Amino acid sequence: MEWLNYHHLLYFWTVARTGSIAAASEELRLAVPTISNQIRKLEDSLGEKLFRRSGRGLALTDKGRIAMRYADTIFTLGREFADTMKDRPTGRPLRFCVGIADVLPKLIAYKILAPAFRLGTPIRIICREDRPEHLLADLAVHDLDVVLSDSPVSPASSIRVFSHLLGECGVAFFAPQSVQLERRRFPKCIDGVPLLVPTDNCAFRRSLDEWLVTHNIRPVVIGEFEDFALLRAFAEEGFGIFAAPSVIESQLRRYGFRKIGKTEEIRVRFYALSVERKLQHPAVVAICEAAKQELFS
Repeated sequence: MEWLNYHHLLYFWTVARTGSIAAASEELRLAVPTISNQIRKLEDSLGEKLFRRSGRGLALTDKGRIAMRYADTIFTLGREFADTMKDRPTGRPLRFCVGIADVLPKLIAYKILAPAFRLGTPIRIICREDRPEHLLADLAVHDLDVVLSDSPVSPASSIRVFSHLLGECGVAFFAPQSVQLERRRFPKCIDGVPLLVPTDNCAFRRSLDEWLVTHNIRPVVIGEFEDFALLRAFAEEGFGIFAAPSVIESQLRRYGFRKIGKTEEIRVRFYALSVERKLQHPAVVAICEAAKQELFS
């Protein structure tokens, strides 16, 4: 059995936290060569480089980031263990790192994540927004617990990730109070009307375009947005109408929008992407169950 030298791990963890061997030397009150030698021994025992040079300092490698995450957990648990044995309150929140695909409306992300705060234990959510391919890379090295996306992982992906369907819903069209439409039935009433849409790198946009062509509807696309919040800001100022997942209708009404019409022909799906086939993180399990049983029921 291979045994981990926790002194070596502590030196690595301190250097990673402080950003340099010199700073770690001051904190640990050890000589710089001593810390360098101990980290080298840790890298040799693991068979991986944990640091790389970055300017005048050090940066973690991909394996170093994984090691840092485990070290965080190990030493946090160590402090909690000592506090528990001495009957001191730990106050340690559950860490929950979430990647949110940039094409996902933030109102949807909020509704999916909110049940995590109902776990009954302290929790700290860290949300990172980025392009899906970047988030998947972070997920693969365990830098994220889950990624929320509007599409499953491509079968051609080189990263082993499982797509867990959270649910699906139809699409509704909304307009600010200042925009007046012709007195025609939906969807003909949006023909020729200024329309704000997501950019074409999201599944929702592609489905929307197909639906408009099928029904021979030709609105005037005046803006394309990666950020739904920015799209909504333009709509609030009366620049045009827009389509959104029907599950956030109540929130959009609170922003002053009225629903023009709704279609179930466009189905918007939402996924939790994880490196685990069977979900285990308590917060990931909670949001997935709540999404299926409440949000998209």
